[in-house]
Amino acid sequence: MATAKTPDQPFNANKKQPIDTLIHARWIIPVIPEQRVYENCSLAIDDGTIVAILPRSEAQHRFTPTDEHHLDDQVLIPGLINTHNHAAMSLLRGFADDHPLMTWLEKHIWPAEQKWVAPEFVGDGTRLAIAEMLKSGTTTFSDQYFFPEATAGAARDAGMRAQIAFPVIDFPNAWSRNGFDAIEKGLALRDDYRSHPRVGLAFAPHAPYTVGDETLKKIAIYAGELGMAVQMHLHETAGEVERAVNDTGERPTQRLHRLGLLSPEMLCVHMTALNDDDITLLQKTGAHIAHCPRSNLKLASGFSPVGKLLAAGINVSIGTDGAASNNGLDMLLETNTAALLAKAVAGDAATLPAHQALAMATINGARALGIDDVTGSLEVGKAADLCAVDLSALEQQPLHDPLSQLIYTANGHNVRNVWVAGKQLLKERELTTLNEEELRQRAGVWRDRIAGRLN
Repeated sequence: MATAKTPDQPFNANKKQPIDTLIHARWIIPVIPEQRVYENCSLAIDDGTIVAILPRSEAQHRFTPTDEHHLDDQVLIPGLINTHNHAAMSLLRGFADDHPLMTWLEKHIWPAEQKWVAPEFVGDGTRLAIAEMLKSGTTTFSDQYFFPEATAGAARDAGMRAQIAFPVIDFPNAWSRNGFDAIEKGLALRDDYRSHPRVGLAFAPHAPYTVGDETLKKIAIYAGELGMAVQMHLHETAGEVERAVNDTGERPTQRLHRLGLLSPEMLCVHMTALNDDDITLLQKTGAHIAHCPRSNLKLASGFSPVGKLLAAGINVSIGTDGAASNNGLDMLLETNTAALLAKAVAGDAATLPAHQALAMATINGARALGIDDVTGSLEVGKAADLCAVDLSALEQQPLHDPLSQLIYTANGHNVRNVWVAGKQLLKERELTTLNEEELRQRAGVWRDRIAGRLN
């Protein structure tokens, strides 16, 4: 890890400039440039955008901020990007643990969803999830769930950045009659958010076993014409791949490629059961991967070969999956798990070092969602999506390397401050746009409803 005392950029310290916010941090890790840690530097924000990163003494002479923060013993990093979530399923946290994937889905989750999922459920669950994500450093999330209009509204109102991937399934469900109906509804929602600066829409065909060829062809056509992203659960288990080969004669990646879906706009979620041909196909098409290690471990779904994927030049990001299969949405914990698991799977302790793990949780996530020109790193001109993590705890001492402590010892409870587009959404552990007590109360109501104690 190369450590730089100051950023590699010129400054004019003689010009006093009024700005919205000036943040002085003990350390700043910009992610781009790679493997840099700036010490005793400051980050300047104006109109929601990063306008400078410079030594603290120069910042105090150059800027007159409306709002100023001194983050002693805190490391400032890009806001974390959760590239796969089912936010509303936070209301099913702990509801059906210790089952394999298909048993978990068919015997527990799908019946519960059929009974309870509605706009109120999705709105309450999403707000609970957003609060948890903000308090653990996530500033952007990609979501795939029913009633995406409720998810979009919750993200918009909370000030979060979000990609709302509307679900496309070829059989009747709580939100749509079939795949074509879902596409029509999703495109209408896209029109509603066409000019929104923080909330965008994407297609989310659920999985190869729930969406047929004609629906997937239609998605491929629309995605190409409109420049929209697509995400899909794919190669989640070895059993899924085996059944696909038995039923169609093709591996799921081969089928999606034939249908025109594998492309730089495609985000493949999970990808645990892969062979060399799959990896070559992903490499050639430029498709991205959302790695969800803790959910995959809990459901015993398999191990994604992250080291091999990264070595092949494939962009791998990190997602938590929903709290029903992970039980938490802590991206720092998820990134720690990703780093440790990659080493074990590869049999090589040098696989996925700390700086690369942080990139997966930030700039790689932005690339996977097609917003790397907006967020994912601390660079002048990008949105001020920031996360400040306290490294002063006893269990983090002595501190030899702040990046090492961030990835290998910190978790979401160490996050103290969060900004999205320059607006502070977490201030010294307090949410500024959400009422935490109200969220607790609503979660309790849903617990009692689902348990049959309340109508």
